[in-house]
Amino acid sequence: MSYHLETKRLILREFHMDDDQNMFLLNEDTEVLKYTGDQAFANVEAGREFLKNYLKKNAAGLRRFSVINKENNEWIGWCGLKRNEEDEVDLGFRFYQKEWNKGYATEAAEACLKFGFEVLGLRRIVGRAHQKNLASIKVLEKIGMSFWKKNNEWLNYKIAQSQ
Repeated sequence: MSYHLETKRLILREFHMDDDQNMFLLNEDTEVLKYTGDQAFANVEAGREFLKNYLKKNAAGLRRFSVINKENNEWIGWCGLKRNEEDEVDLGFRFYQKEWNKGYATEAAEACLKFGFEVLGLRRIVGRAHQKNLASIKVLEKIGMSFWKKNNEWLNYKIAQSQ
């Protein structure tokens, strides 16, 4: 099943193979990757391979979305849900640096929480941020997540659907 989410300013659509250039450029920025633990893609082809593997692995259910600015129809980042190493549903987001401090991460994250709880019927969603990544911590707290536990340098947050 295909999903398409919208907020006041954003469209969240499923990844497409032609997002490869955007994924490469996003992961090329060392500031964007600073607190993620991820490495930059070597080239656009590596971004394409990532998308190919991601789309194959996540064909149904949980997904991360390309985030498009409605005003200019530009790809500005991604946001969504996936299973983490502990088999929990994890909220993640990443945006071009020029889009930081505009509220896009909060807006997209709220839409993904709603999608997870209302469409997918999830009972709990977690989020993780490096303890020095104050901007991501602020987003997790703004969307209603509460501090849960600390693992080394990572702070874990969670939110449960009210019963």
